[in-house]
Amino acid sequence: MPTGRSTTLQDPAEIRTYKGQDRALRADRLGTAGLLLSVLAASAPLMVVAGVMPTTFGVMGIVGQPLLFVILGAVLALFSIGYAEMSRHVHNAGAFYAYIARGLGPTAGAGASLVALVAYSAMQCGVYGILGFEISGLFATYLEIELAWWIPALLAVAVTGALGWLKIDLNAKVLGVLLLVECALVVVFDIAALAEPGAEGLSLHAFNPETLSGAGFGTALCFCIAAFVGFEQSPVYAEETSKPHIVVSRVMFLAVAFVALFFALSAWALTVATGPAEVVKTSAEAGPGLLFQLTESRLGTTFTDVLHVLFVTGMFAAMLSFHNVVARYAFAMGREGLLPAAFGRTNAGTGAPGTGSLLQTGIAALVVIAFAVTDDLPAGDPTAPVLHLFTWMGSVGALGVTLLMAAASFAVIAFFVRRGTAGAQVWRLVAAGAAGLALLAIAAYTVKDFGVLVGAEKGSALSWALPGIIGAAVVGGLLYGAVLRRSRPEVHARIGLGNEAFRLDQAAAADIAD
Repeated sequence: MPTGRSTTLQDPAEIRTYKGQDRALRADRLGTAGLLLSVLAASAPLMVVAGVMPTTFGVMGIVGQPLLFVILGAVLALFSIGYAEMSRHVHNAGAFYAYIARGLGPTAGAGASLVALVAYSAMQCGVYGILGFEISGLFATYLEIELAWWIPALLAVAVTGALGWLKIDLNAKVLGVLLLVECALVVVFDIAALAEPGAEGLSLHAFNPETLSGAGFGTALCFCIAAFVGFEQSPVYAEETSKPHIVVSRVMFLAVAFVALFFALSAWALTVATGPAEVVKTSAEAGPGLLFQLTESRLGTTFTDVLHVLFVTGMFAAMLSFHNVVARYAFAMGREGLLPAAFGRTNAGTGAPGTGSLLQTGIAALVVIAFAVTDDLPAGDPTAPVLHLFTWMGSVGALGVTLLMAAASFAVIAFFVRRGTAGAQVWRLVAAGAAGLALLAIAAYTVKDFGVLVGAEKGSALSWALPGIIGAAVVGGLLYGAVLRRSRPEVHARIGLGNEAFRLDQAAAADIAD
C-alpha cells in the first residue's frame, strides 16, 4: 500500500496522530447559504465595480463590458457542468489540483498544485495594494493624516492571518454580512444610474457585439474573468459541507449565475450613467474614482462616504476568502506529501488549517513589504499600490486560475473516460471540452497582450516576466512531480487522493498497532 514521508508510521506517536482527527477538515460545518456567501465574497462587488470595470473601459477601451460578463458567464457555466459532476466523485480541499491529478495524472496534479498556490496568493496580495491605497485616501480626506499605504496593508495581513486560525463558521458569517451590504449598495447605485441616465438615455449599445472589437479585447477577457473568481472554490470546502455531492454543485451554478447577471447589470449602469460614447474617456480620466463621482452626483455625499468605507470592508471580505482557499490548498498538499507534513494538520481547537494560514500570511507580508520599499507613498507615486501591486498581482492570479480551469476541463474528460463512464456523461464531457478550449484561448490572448493588461511600455520586461511567474510555477510543479515519481513513487501515488489517502493511513496505523 502506498506510503510516503507524511505517512511513516513506525513511531507510536505518529500512529496516535493518524488515529486522531487533525489530518481531516471538520465535516458538516457549512450548508448551501454559508458556502455560497464564502465563495461569493471573493468576487468583491465594489472592488470589481470601482476597480476592474473602469480599467476595462478606460485602459482597454472595451465599451461592451456588460456583454463580456454575459459571454464569460456562459463559458464558465459550461465549465461548471463537468466540474460540478467531478465534485460528486472527488472531495478534496485541493480542488483544482486534485481533479487534475485524478484525470491527467499525479505529475500534472503536482504542477497544478503549485500554480494554484501562486495564483490565489497573488490575487490576495493584489487586494492588499488597493486596500492600502483606499484606507490611505480615507485618512487623508477625513482626518487630514498622511498615512503610508503599506501600514494599513500590513495591518490587514495580520488581521486576516489571525482570522485564518478561527473556525470557518465565523469567517462565513463575517463574509456573508459584508457581502450582502456591499451588494445592496451596488444595486442602489444601479437603480440611481438607470433612473437618471446620461445624455444618451437608457442605451443598450453596450450589449452590441461590435463594442467588443479592439486591441484590448483579449486582455479584457482575462481581467473580467477575475471578477468570477470564487465560484470555482466551492469544491475546496467539500470536506466541510453537509451533503457535498449536492451542495457544492448547487453553489457553483448559483455563484456563476449571480456574478454574471450582477456585474453585467452594474457595467451597463456605468455606461448608462456616463453615456456609451463617453464611458471610455470618462473612465480613463477618473480611474477607480469613477463610481464615487457618479454616486456623489446622484446619491449625495453621505452615501458616497458610506460607499468608501464599505469598499474597504468588501476588499477585506475578499482577502479572507482568498486566504481560506490558499490555506486549504496548502493543507491538502501537506496531507499528500507535496509540502511538509506539518501543513497537512489542522488546529486542534478550531479545525482550521493553521500552518497553511501562517504560510499565506508570511507570503503576503513579504510581498507588501517588497512593494512598500519600491513604491514609497506618499513621497512616491500615490497610485503605485493600485497600478502595480493590485494590477500586476491580480493579472498574474487571473492568468493562473484561467489555466487551472482549462486543465481541469480536460481532466474531467480524462477522468470519466478512464472510469469507463464517458458514454453516460457524454453531454457533460462535450461541455467541458468546449469550456476548456475557450479558456485556453483566453489564456493565450492574455499572454499575448499582457503588457496592455499591466500598462507596460512596448518591449518592457514586465510583458513576459509577470506571466512568466505562472509559467515558472507550471514548469517547477511538473518537474517536482516528475522527481517524486522517480524518487518517491509512494508520495507521487498519493497526489489527489485527499481523504482517501488519510483513511488508508488510518487503516495502516490500526494494522501496525494491532
